[in-house]
This record gives sequence, structure tokens and C-alpha cells, in this order.
Amino acid sequence: MLDAIPREWPMWEVFIRSQHGLAHKHVGSLHAATSESALQHARDVYTRRNEGVSIWVVRATDVVASKVEDKAALFDPAQSKVFRHPTYFPTPDGVKHI
Repeated sequence: MLDAIPREWPMWEVFIRSQHGLAHKHVGSLHAATSESALQHARDVYTRRNEGVSIWVVRATDVVASKVEDKAALFDPAQSKVFRHPTYFPTPDGVKHI
């Protein structure tokens, strides 16, 4: 019967959007029983100085990542397509946040 009891809470990855930022940034990981408790723990641990405006928590098992050995297949084709890089185009006057 003891085998049915989880021995450890799931791991959550924490992302915070700062007051002056446009994107969420990974700030760390934590263990929590539920998504709601993960949000509360993330707030307590990672936003002590009131620096965030938004928190995302994602169960670590739901994160899908590429493998290092797939680097060439994923990124080398982009080298021949310089127009996909933002510095290829001139930035118009008055455009912000690029």
C-alpha cells in the first residue's frame, strides 16, 4: 500500500516576467504538489523583491527539449537563410521592443 503514495512532489519549472521585460525568463525550479501551490511557492521564492508582473509554472515532465546531437539538423539550415535573422532588416525609426 505504501507504494501508491508519491514519495516526492513533481518538479515545476518557473518563469518570471519582470516589470520592464516583455518575455518570461526561466528563473529556477521547485517541487510542489499542485500547479496552484507551485505558483504560490514560486512567488515566495523567486519574487521576494516585487520584481515580477507574471509567473508561469510548467511541470518539468511537460517540457520538451531538443537533444544536443540534433543541433546540426535543427540549426545549421538557418545559417544559409540570413533573412530570417532580425539584423538582416533595417529597423524603422520609431519601432520599439525589437
